[in-house]
Amino acid sequence: MTHHTGHTGWCAQDHRCNLTKHRSEEIIVNLPGYGRAVLVRVHTDSGTEHAELRLRVALAPTEPAARRQLAAILTSARNLVTRAAAIGYPRPERRTAR
Repeated sequence: MTHHTGHTGWCAQDHRCNLTKHRSEEIIVNLPGYGRAVLVRVHTDSGTEHAELRLRVALAPTEPAARRQLAAILTSARNLVTRAAAIGYPRPERRTAR
């Protein structure tokens, strides 16, 4: 974070930032007709950082298929958060027996 502006090196440094947060520019994955994902990096005034991910997925027209899609989205989201958390907090190194 730079001291003269308070902005981070990666934040958008415009209207997306406010008094308590700094936000990056959006990273967008757009698949027309199927869905869209928008990722934003956020730095809060307490010093923590997080990623915000918004998803929009086209659902099937029938209820059973839409429910299967929703279940798959939730399962994938859980796996994604778990994997990202594990990368951020690697396991301690194992000690070898001597």
